[in-house]
Amino acid sequence: MTKFKGILYPDNKTIEVEKDKTILSAALSAGVLINTSCGGDGVCGRCKVIVKKGKVLTQPSGAITLEERRQQVYLACITTVHSDLEIEIPVKSRIDFEKLTPQELALRLKGLYSDSEDIVEPGQDEVSGIFKHSPLATKIYLELSEPTLDDNISDLERLYRQVRRIQGAGIMQTGLYNIRQLGELLRDANWKVTVTLGKRNDTVEIVLVEPGNTSQNNFGLCFDIGTTTISGQLVDLNQKKVLGTKATYNKQAVFGSDVITRIIYAHEENGLEKLHNAVSDTMNQIAKELIQEHKVDINDVACVVCAGNTTMIHLLLSVDPSYIRRHPYVPTANFVPVIRALEAGIKINPRGLLSCVPGVSSYVGGDTTSGVLASGIYKQDDLSILIDIGTNGEIVLGNKDFLVACAASAGPAFEGSGVSCGMRSSAGAIQKVNIDPKTYKVNYVTIGDAKPRGICGSGYIDLLAEMLKAGIIDKSGKIKSENSKYIRQLDSGREFVVAFKEDTGFSSDIVITETDIENLKRAKAAIFSAAAILVRHMDLDFSVIKKFYIAGGFGAYVNIDNAVRIGLLPDLERDKFLFIGNSSLSGARQVLLSDEAMKKADDIAHKITYFELSVDPGYMDEYGAALFFPHTDLKRFPSIK
Repeated sequence: MTKFKGILYPDNKTIEVEKDKTILSAALSAGVLINTSCGGDGVCGRCKVIVKKGKVLTQPSGAITLEERRQQVYLACITTVHSDLEIEIPVKSRIDFEKLTPQELALRLKGLYSDSEDIVEPGQDEVSGIFKHSPLATKIYLELSEPTLDDNISDLERLYRQVRRIQGAGIMQTGLYNIRQLGELLRDANWKVTVTLGKRNDTVEIVLVEPGNTSQNNFGLCFDIGTTTISGQLVDLNQKKVLGTKATYNKQAVFGSDVITRIIYAHEENGLEKLHNAVSDTMNQIAKELIQEHKVDINDVACVVCAGNTTMIHLLLSVDPSYIRRHPYVPTANFVPVIRALEAGIKINPRGLLSCVPGVSSYVGGDTTSGVLASGIYKQDDLSILIDIGTNGEIVLGNKDFLVACAASAGPAFEGSGVSCGMRSSAGAIQKVNIDPKTYKVNYVTIGDAKPRGICGSGYIDLLAEMLKAGIIDKSGKIKSENSKYIRQLDSGREFVVAFKEDTGFSSDIVITETDIENLKRAKAAIFSAAAILVRHMDLDFSVIKKFYIAGGFGAYVNIDNAVRIGLLPDLERDKFLFIGNSSLSGARQVLLSDEAMKKADDIAHKITYFELSVDPGYMDEYGAALFFPHTDLKRFPSIK
């Protein structure tokens, strides 16, 4: 097998590359992560690299301009290696997996719930979605009576009997590992031991038996597995206290920015394994850092709760997700039984348990169930809407009497993909924008006050709204023709300069093009029209909605007035909108800390009716009407009209 030497700049990494392998796979093997929003189909144009020396073969792509071809610019995903190479990978082509700063993390988790989740004490009634303390894993100290001729039941039955006396447990089980060591362990410990009990659906399992009293060391982890971001918390299960929180970007992003692209990639050679390893490695890194920082023994971490969309959970569990995107769009499982964490590759106590918050359908997953649980809309008298403005755009409408949900195929534009200068919400992302209507000069605020490197979702909402107010774009999103240094004519249309290269964190201007505006317009239309159809399907009107909950890290940055101005959100009284932060993580934490919350999440998932937007005959008309800023029917936006 012919191999060539490759040098990657500016990392100065030297690697061996097999002939006919893509530059993308070569970079991945070196640990250099290149942005491939389309999953390697040569469409998105995000993986541009410069071949400084060597021979390559590539496929034609409209994402590469004639000028770029002259400069030896290629798409890494469709360009194969045929000699020794020297390759430069620009900053804009990379995925930056830097961890979120404390400021960014606080904004992403901002919402209804503080770090210390409020859980009422045992015996009190459930109030406002808050549940009795009954964690997924419990440690209890036992002092067993020694066996005698009169009390000669087996060691295991003796253990079960004492647990039942204290806990009132019904069906119990344990593993062969514990049985093999039980006899000697009990006698060496003088019949004084601590057992870790885990809830496996309707069965209580003795997960671990330890000598002496270690009941004070009882910890668990909860995760929100997002398509873009993975967030995790380490929780003291006895004290009901969050010890630490971390978030980073989902490493699956190198295989595509949305779930459909990743489902397709899962059918590539070793694709499912790579996607599984990407998510489990990310979770394990978060877990490892939290455990080390808080000086916790990994063996004292006995359980994990995960919430995520249906595809993310399938990939975590290494379950083939392909039927999610095939008619009639049925997942392998919505309700996954409690399993060993090790089966999913999650490194805690080797016998520790992992529970997934149940999902509803292929495109409404456990993260939505978790959000409904955390927001409490399932028990309110008034009608509410919960919306997660993300790639999938899940929306739930209802109250204590009913819950109905749909998923809008919004795409990743508001997540920073599919737009020329888009980026995730990390340092250097433009998140707030104001435009001088006379000069068109853009004043902006970046995350971390760093030099601008791109524009995140909330920045695009502000930018579109400000361009509308300044008359730079019309209602269809076309940029006006004007003699201004901020407006430039391209072969593919016009672009507007947000920041010139001398003011940015790299050697190019930050712009928004008419193609970008079109992608953003389609994303906002998908979300608004989905909510409008869902409300209309129930013979309701937006005016009867009392609360409009906006979930996810994205929501923490959104300017509501600007979101309404572009037609992303309905024109309601502004005090009806509530940011609730990462409700998926909040709900997962409630499930981790309370068996009642787990049962309620199960009830919610059964209660939610999934509504398929594509079967509504009026959906495409509604979607088409929303393809303007803010809408073709301005009567629906009186404050903008």
